[in-house]
Amino acid sequence: MATRRSPKLDKKQVVETALRLLNEVGLDGLTLRAIAKELNVQAPALYWHFKNKQALLDEMATEMYRRMAAGAQLPPGATWQERLLSAQRDLRRALLGYRDGAKVFSGSRFTGTEHAAAMETTLRACVEAGFELSQAVRAMTTAFLFTLGHVTEEQGVQPLPGERREGFDVEERAARMAGFPLAAAAGADLFQGFEEGFEEGVRLVIAGIEARYGV
Repeated sequence: MATRRSPKLDKKQVVETALRLLNEVGLDGLTLRAIAKELNVQAPALYWHFKNKQALLDEMATEMYRRMAAGAQLPPGATWQERLLSAQRDLRRALLGYRDGAKVFSGSRFTGTEHAAAMETTLRACVEAGFELSQAVRAMTTAFLFTLGHVTEEQGVQPLPGERREGFDVEERAARMAGFPLAAAAGADLFQGFEEGFEEGVRLVIAGIEARYGV
């Protein structure tokens, strides 16, 4: 009797399946066993490519970055402010494309060097504008961390665009916190209008960098 052979897997196939499954089950439900089932293989087959879940998340974050970078457009002569702003907009858009996208990105290590080119041009733009290299690194990192934190909170309310978790009704919250009128009214800005909140926030970060470093 002939035995059924498992399909040959490559790393790209595993990562693409994992990213697709992420939108269905979220980060907590994304296990190697679940991915193996989706690929119709046994879980040990995945360990040829990834020694654990974190190794898979590293590759997923790298692939998310590759896809983001492929669609990024910025004029060669852009200022450091324009570069930081554009990079954060691109990052937010990319992370929002996946359920728990910000959590996947957070703490992950890129497995390739695709990000180095954009990092080099941004750092160079900052240094040429008068930053010390350490200041340029801090500026770039601060903007990145703002975006990562913003999207993490945003996806805590809206896991995917158009989908909203229970417990984040602004009017219900305002009624419950009626004894604290300013805190109650703040809910309208905290838990909705994320696009506007992000734009204002990232511009505050960039303005703060300008003021702090006198550039």
